[in-house]
Amino acid sequence: MSQRLDLRQSQNLVMTPQLQQAIKLLQMNNVELSEFLEAEMEKNPLLEKGEAEGGPAEGEDHQPEARVERDNVEQDFDEGWTGNEAETHQPEAPSVDYDGGNYLTGVGAGGNRNFDDPELSLENTLAKTVTLREHLLQQLFVDMEDARDRMIGAVLIDMLDESGYLRIEIEELVARLGASKERIESILGRLKKFDPTGVFARSLPECLALQLEEQGKLDTPMEILLRNLNLLADHDIDGLAKICDVNTTYLQDMIADIKALNPRPISEFDHFIVQTVVPDAIMKPIPKSEGGGWRVELNNDTLPRVLVNQQYYAEISARTRDKKDKEYITSQMNSASWLVKALDQRAKTILKVAAEIIEQQDAFFLFGIEFLRPLTLKDIAEKIEMHESTVSRVTSNKYIGTPRGLFELKYFFSTALISADGTAHSAESIKARVRTLIDSETPDNILSDDSIVEILQKEGIDLARRTVAKYRDMLHIPSSVQRRKQKKER
Repeated sequence: MSQRLDLRQSQNLVMTPQLQQAIKLLQMNNVELSEFLEAEMEKNPLLEKGEAEGGPAEGEDHQPEARVERDNVEQDFDEGWTGNEAETHQPEAPSVDYDGGNYLTGVGAGGNRNFDDPELSLENTLAKTVTLREHLLQQLFVDMEDARDRMIGAVLIDMLDESGYLRIEIEELVARLGASKERIESILGRLKKFDPTGVFARSLPECLALQLEEQGKLDTPMEILLRNLNLLADHDIDGLAKICDVNTTYLQDMIADIKALNPRPISEFDHFIVQTVVPDAIMKPIPKSEGGGWRVELNNDTLPRVLVNQQYYAEISARTRDKKDKEYITSQMNSASWLVKALDQRAKTILKVAAEIIEQQDAFFLFGIEFLRPLTLKDIAEKIEMHESTVSRVTSNKYIGTPRGLFELKYFFSTALISADGTAHSAESIKARVRTLIDSETPDNILSDDSIVEILQKEGIDLARRTVAKYRDMLHIPSSVQRRKQKKER
């Protein structure tokens, strides 16, 4: 063992805070970035929200854009950002609780517009949403007078699952609540009569039976049918008719009654706000008179324009005498300048990646999904001379609005299936072809998986039968036997 001094020369990437922030901004979508910028403008007095000069009404567009003309993609980019910065630890995007709804949606045009009186405030004019628990507790306190019964009933309400079923066994309830089995069964029997009908059922057949009993349709054949729902799922009509001891016509009426029921009785109490996906970039066709092709623009409608207030910085700097104050103003100015530069680099990177994706998938936008090409992150990274991790961050959780609809940028990447002649086919395009073949079936010509394989082979697509079966399952398409039964029922 000995000690010695050695000189070694090596290269490594140092992740400065500024570079980490640039990477963090790159992987945010517009909604997350908007929230981040609002927080930064609250902390930094030199940042302010600006509006585009002239505005859209004057025909001026100040947002970056990328133009795709089949053989040319703009590649202007700042030297300070190459897109090849790899990192060992990827910072997580901030969790954002975004509500895209408008809280004034339910307010009508009529009524008193004077909200000075607290009794006439907007909050007091909105209808209160009643939850399932509140709805059931209201019925519980009306139906039961005994305090202990109410307590047990409240506990059972809290044990309902997301479908309104009570999946816990009676024995477990007895052990957990310390009440007799007879008392719990009695309370549960009364709870099953609550609205909505079917709540507190132990299983799907019982849920359907409660609804049919309320309608007066729960006869012996129907009870037998509910005990054999697996045969109904397999479309075994003849077998069901034989078990239920009814003819097929009467059985079809029974099936129609079941289809009219609600297997998830608490669905009307689901008050989820449907969030509309906001595109981060927009793709527009260029008129043929201007050369044709596609134009890609950032969606600035959801992204505030951030500016550095140079005038305010000059005024404060001229009046500042304390050293700490000067250091603070200088650091805030540097931070604001870097943020604006990082935002510009982010915009150029997104547009560069999106433009290359559009150029690679031009046939898809012109002719449809069956012309979607196999594409990988490496393909795009090599074309635009960036790192794969940069392309991955740009395409994750970001959407583009196109003439064919709204797509996540990740959608355009799919694995390649190589045929015997060397032709590459996208997995997504093959799935679309399988769905098209099955959708065009007739009751007398149901295609088996082997038949689909033969058709695809004639089209130059070499695919194994198990791969067709896997794609069919991913598309939630039943087997040929089940499809034949379904076609016959119609």
